[in-house]
Amino acid sequence: MRYIIGIDVGGTNTNACLLQIDEAHQGQVVKMAKTPTVHENLLFSTKQVLAEISRDLTVQDWTALEIHLSTTLITNAIVEGKGDPVATIVSPGPGLCLADAGLSIPLSSVGGAIDHRGRETAPLDMDEIRNALRGADRQGAKVVAVVGKFSPRNPKHELAIEDLIKREFPEFYPPTLGHRLSGRLNFPRRVNTSYLNAMVARLQREFIVKISQTLQEKGLSLSPDPREVPERPRRKVFLLKADGGTISLEKSVTRPIETILSGPAASVMGALALTEARDSCTVVLDIGGTTTDLSILVHGKPLAEKDGAEVGGYKTVVPAFFSRSIGLGGDSVVRYQAGRIRIGPERAGKAAALGGDSLTPTDAIVLTDGGSFGDRHRALAVMKEFCQKTGGSLQERAEEINQAFCQQVVQAINGIFAYLNSRPVYTVSEVLTPRELKPEKLIGLGGPAAYYLPRIARLLAVPYEVLPHYEGANAIGAAASRPTASISLRVDTAFGRAMVPELDFVSSLSHPALFDRKKAEQLAIKSVKEYAGQIGALHPGARFEVDEEEVFNMVRGFRTVGKLFSLRAQVKPEVIKVSP
Repeated sequence: MRYIIGIDVGGTNTNACLLQIDEAHQGQVVKMAKTPTVHENLLFSTKQVLAEISRDLTVQDWTALEIHLSTTLITNAIVEGKGDPVATIVSPGPGLCLADAGLSIPLSSVGGAIDHRGRETAPLDMDEIRNALRGADRQGAKVVAVVGKFSPRNPKHELAIEDLIKREFPEFYPPTLGHRLSGRLNFPRRVNTSYLNAMVARLQREFIVKISQTLQEKGLSLSPDPREVPERPRRKVFLLKADGGTISLEKSVTRPIETILSGPAASVMGALALTEARDSCTVVLDIGGTTTDLSILVHGKPLAEKDGAEVGGYKTVVPAFFSRSIGLGGDSVVRYQAGRIRIGPERAGKAAALGGDSLTPTDAIVLTDGGSFGDRHRALAVMKEFCQKTGGSLQERAEEINQAFCQQVVQAINGIFAYLNSRPVYTVSEVLTPRELKPEKLIGLGGPAAYYLPRIARLLAVPYEVLPHYEGANAIGAAASRPTASISLRVDTAFGRAMVPELDFVSSLSHPALFDRKKAEQLAIKSVKEYAGQIGALHPGARFEVDEEEVFNMVRGFRTVGKLFSLRAQVKPEVIKVSP
C-alpha cells in the first residue's frame, strides 16, 4: 500500500487530496483539504495545505509517499513578466527574415547554418558569438537561450555554443538549448519556448530549494543521497505538466516551461480519474473562484493544442491539452450596465457571504440555493445595496446574476466549438476524423459547479455530471497523473544517420540499406526509455508507444536513394482510476 498527495494551487483556493493506492494501482480518496491561495507567497499556501493533508500520516506512511504538485508559479511569472533578463542567440540561416517571424523578444542573430537535412552549410563564427555574449552581459542579461533553425536535425551548432559558454562565460552556464526542449521544427515557437524556459529557470531552482526545505522540516529528503542517514525517508516529488503528465521536481529545473498551464491539465485529469466519458464529446468545466476553465474530451481522449501551448501571448511548442479560460468565477465582479447584468472578468475578492465586501455570484448562490454555507445576512446586505442602485427585488436580481453567469459560460462553450469546427482537431494521440463537434455532455468541478452545472446543462440541453469531491477534484487529478516523456527520432538512410535531439544523440547507421520501419520503431522505443530514465519519468507499469510515424522515399534520378523516418515515441499518458 502506498500514498500520493496531490496539491493544486488555484486562483482562489489551494486544494489537496490524499490517495491510497492499492496493489492493482487503483486509488481511493482518504482525505481532502484546502486553504486560501496567497498569491504573493504560493509556497506558503502549499506548505499550509500539505501540513493539513498529511496531519494523520505516520512515519511508515511517509516512506511510501509521492507528492504531485500543480502550481501556477511559472505561468504567473510569464504572464507577469517576471524572471531573469535573457540573451536569446538565434541562428536563422538563409531565407528567413526575423522581422517577419512574429517574435516580440530581443534577439541576437548570428551566422552559421544547418539545412533541413541536418547538413552544415555555413560554420559558426565563434568571435561573433563571443561578441554577442559580451554585449548581452553589458546589457544586464543573466541567462542565455540558444536556438538554431534546424537544430532538431543536427544540434552541432547549439552544442558548440554551449561548450563556448561553459569555457569562457560560466556566468551564463548552463544555457537553454532549443533542440533539447523539442524535436519539432517550428522555429518561432521554439525561440519563444527557449526564451521563456531560460527566463524562469532561476525561479524554478528557488522553488525546488524551498520545497526541499519544507520536506526536511518533516525529516524527509527530496531524493536519495548516499551522504545522508540511510534511515531518513526520501520522497518523490513531481510537478504536473500542461499535457497531463508529470515531471520529477529535480529534473524540472532544466525544463520549467513544461509546467505551464498545469491547472487546466489537473481539471482534465480529475475528470479522467473519477468518471468515464467514452462515447461522447464532453466539456470539462472547472468553475473556480477567479476563472472558469473549459477543456474537451472526445471519446474519452483530451483534445490537444496542435502546435503547442500559448501563455502570456507567447506561442510555444510545449505539449498541452486544449483549454480556454474565461474571467468568470464565484468571486467575480458583478456589474449592472445598459440594463443588463455583467459578470467579470475581474475578481472582486471574497464574496460578501464569505467575509468580503463585494457582491459576487457566490452571494447570489447563497440567496437562491437555500443551503447553509456562507453568511446569508452579509449576502443580503450587499444585494440590498445593489438593488437600491439598480432597482428590482432581491430574488429577481439574484436570479438574474445566476442566469447571466450561466449564459456567459454557454456563450464561451459555443464560441469554442465554432472555433474547433473551423480547423483540424487533434486529441492527445490522433487526428480526429472530420465531423462536426458539438457538446454532448458536461462534467463539472470547482466550488460553484454543483449549483451552476445543472443550469448550464439545461441551457445546452445536454446531460451533466458533477464530479465526486468536486470542490477539490483538480487536486485528485494532480495526484492521479503519471509521468510522461516523449522524444523525436529522425533517421536519414541516405546519410546513414540517426538523430534524437532531446538526448543530444547523433549516430551513424552500420547498415543504412537494411534500416527499416521495424528498426526505426525499436530505436524510438529504446530512446524514449533512456530519456524517461534521465528525466525521472519511469514508473511501475509504464508503457511505451510510437504515436507518430512518417516514412518518405528519397528519389534521385528516377531511383530511390534512401528513406527518411520521422517518429515520435512517448511514455504513454495514463491516469490512476480513483474511487471517491
